[in-house]
Amino acid sequence: MEQIIGVGIASFGMSGRIFHAPLISHDKKFAIKRIVERTDNDARKSYPGVAVSKSFEDLLIDDAIELVIVNTPDQTHFEFAKRALQAGKHVVVEKPFTQTVAQGEELIALAREKGLMLTVFHNRRWDGDFLTVQEIVKKKMLGRLVDFESHFDRYRYGIQPDTWKERADAGAGLVYNLGAHMIDQALVLFGMPEAVTAHTRIVRNRGEVDDWYDIKLHYHDLNVCTRSSYLVREPGPRYILHGSLGSFIKHGIDPQEEALKQGQTPGGSDWGKESQEWWGLLNTEVNGLQRKVIVETKPGNYGAFYNNVYDCIIHHTNPPVRPEEALNVIRIIEAAKRSNQERRTVSLQ
Repeated sequence: MEQIIGVGIASFGMSGRIFHAPLISHDKKFAIKRIVERTDNDARKSYPGVAVSKSFEDLLIDDAIELVIVNTPDQTHFEFAKRALQAGKHVVVEKPFTQTVAQGEELIALAREKGLMLTVFHNRRWDGDFLTVQEIVKKKMLGRLVDFESHFDRYRYGIQPDTWKERADAGAGLVYNLGAHMIDQALVLFGMPEAVTAHTRIVRNRGEVDDWYDIKLHYHDLNVCTRSSYLVREPGPRYILHGSLGSFIKHGIDPQEEALKQGQTPGGSDWGKESQEWWGLLNTEVNGLQRKVIVETKPGNYGAFYNNVYDCIIHHTNPPVRPEEALNVIRIIEAAKRSNQERRTVSLQ
């Protein structure tokens, strides 16, 4: 019989309610033992058999909990992850990993010292559209890739009241939010760049945090651009790739988040499958002949993240996202912020 890992979830906000709790509760190799919810009682309604606490400390002193999910506000990730590791718990940190490179380095050293798993929830690695792009790049379907552009746009004109995500003093902003995902995807595909040029702005009235960015990653023979804005009501392509043999254009967004918001159960034969209307267009050359085809999007699978977490803890395999990889995302974000402030390209050599 498989060993079951007891889990504590540090917050029942959006990420806990929509992502972590459903994904973990669906996986029978895990058991949610305790959820921290400081104000509302939604966790008790959704998971009546799970203990609900008001204090993060309760997760640390609960012997039934081996794995702690640190999905609290961004600026608390370092403190809570450190406390969980010091208490002997394995840790999953919601992205962004930390606020600074120095904080991430300290957590990595502590996890290594304690012999504990530390990983970061970069779930967008398991988006179906990204898995499709990854295959196209790996198989060199476009020949020598010269341009890669990704967008993650939303329309959110109003400023949400009473949320840390809209406050400058909370270390928030679109670069740390969606930017962390997009940068991570670029690093998975292409590794660390030579330099970064970034522009960030506040485009909404009364906004305090960056809600628009254009971050360019410079490689020797490849142009990579990641862009996002909260003022895009009619989005363009999600991915644009151009190479020596052709192009790939992909619209739409992975359907898993919306399915989880609607309360659908993760898994099953149709989970993560995208409607055909959003499949990408590949216009390339095969054996000297032009070929223009619609490419079926690979099914997304956020559950793979926790499958890998289990294997890492029980079978000592590599974590689904190595903390050093998540730390490189923070290195890029720090360089992007410096680039924007100093209005220059920042070298990473």
